[in-house]
Amino acid sequence: MASLSLTQIRGSNSVTEFAQLRLRTQRGRSKIGFLKVVGSQGQSQGEPDLSVTVNGLHMPNPFVIGSGPPGTNYTVMKRAFDEGWGAVIAKTVSLDAAKVINVTPRYARLRAGANGSAKGQIIGWENIELISDRPLETMLKEFKQLKEEYPDRILIASIMEEYNKAAWEELIDRVEQTGIDALEINFSCPHGMPERKMGAAVGQDCALLEEPARVALKSGCEGVAAINTIMSVMGINLKTLRPEPCVEGYSTPGGYSSKAVHPIALGKVMNIAKLMKSEFDLEKYSLSGIGGVETGGDAAEFILVGANTVQVCTGVMMHGYGLVKKLCDELKDFMKMHNFSSIEDFRGTSLEYFTTHTDLVRRQQEAIQQRKAVKNGLQSDKDWTGDGFVKESESMVSN
Repeated sequence: MASLSLTQIRGSNSVTEFAQLRLRTQRGRSKIGFLKVVGSQGQSQGEPDLSVTVNGLHMPNPFVIGSGPPGTNYTVMKRAFDEGWGAVIAKTVSLDAAKVINVTPRYARLRAGANGSAKGQIIGWENIELISDRPLETMLKEFKQLKEEYPDRILIASIMEEYNKAAWEELIDRVEQTGIDALEINFSCPHGMPERKMGAAVGQDCALLEEPARVALKSGCEGVAAINTIMSVMGINLKTLRPEPCVEGYSTPGGYSSKAVHPIALGKVMNIAKLMKSEFDLEKYSLSGIGGVETGGDAAEFILVGANTVQVCTGVMMHGYGLVKKLCDELKDFMKMHNFSSIEDFRGTSLEYFTTHTDLVRRQQEAIQQRKAVKNGLQSDKDWTGDGFVKESESMVSN
């Protein structure tokens, strides 16, 4: 599956400036891009308002189809819009789809339970899938058709090329002409054709792209999205001794997603949010959380640590496009529980509760001392009582 890096289309930016900017600045597994999001004014009564506005692009809710199979063609992207997803990011395209050849099987699943068990909840998903294998011309026609049929819905194109300035410029120019709302610049796919220096092969090259989030924001990107899938080996079949997914007896490392990556993604998003809060104007930049989202609670966690929007890819592959209704309902239930009327009411609320281990030690020592003080005696003159006066006096004697 592909990755995410986004920037809103702006008429004032030339194609050359756009390509030079991103080729120079973006790096790492984190997904880098646009996503400045402002919550709409919620109602003081009634249902919570899930709508958000992303750099002027209005979404009915913060749930975005992540780049991958759920956005692979016109039919499925149309389905996503019809079901009510806030935005759709198409599967990553490149100039020459003929170079993209997928294999089957290309997915493997990890279940809670013993190795190879066919039972138990799916907690991990690995894919060795590449970017779109459909001709660019076909995808461009479908982008244009979707925007004509859904002019008020947000369609984002994901693009990836080799480390070649001219190729990036041509691809950006052709995609922009379809009328899409924003671009994803894929510099984070962990396993996609590294032999062609694509995806993370570019993104993880310090000489090419330097530090991901900080440098990207300083260099003009409008936001950061994290995380992409994590390089992994799903497992070894203990009967055949072959790795999974197994293609003609062989396999290759792939991208890991689903529930098991959710805690890792939360940590990355939290760190990026704290960086953005301390070094940048949060009104100008934004953050999108990605990783193991299957419930409204999963989404709420990302928003609580600073995310403006939440992306779902593997979750759609497991539960279908109708999942967005469940996500919206559960997120609203969470908001009602806390009397939140809009996404902005609680975005980043939990950030203040993250600190250093040294600070945790200090806080615990102070708390212990405070509890001892409370146990050993009264804290204020107002606490004296007539009935317990003698015992209260004794409680404050040191020996």
